[in-house]
Amino acid sequence: MARRPNHDIKSSEILNAEDLKELRHNLAHLSINAVRDLYDQAYRDCRLIYHRLPTPKQMQILVQAWKQLWKWR
Repeated sequence: MARRPNHDIKSSEILNAEDLKELRHNLAHLSINAVRDLYDQAYRDCRLIYHRLPTPKQMQILVQAWKQLWKWR
């Protein structure tokens, strides 16, 4: 029988609105190469490997880096 995922997400694993705002601000002031490097690292962190799922924080960082790169296209 399949197991249910553990839904006990700690608050430290999720970026709040203030943290997201600060992350967006910091990304906007980095060079495009630095944001690409961050995106590449976040992408590697978010890979689905066997049963390990990325944390919400890792996904939030990946999405914010992608959004910044998309703005600069």
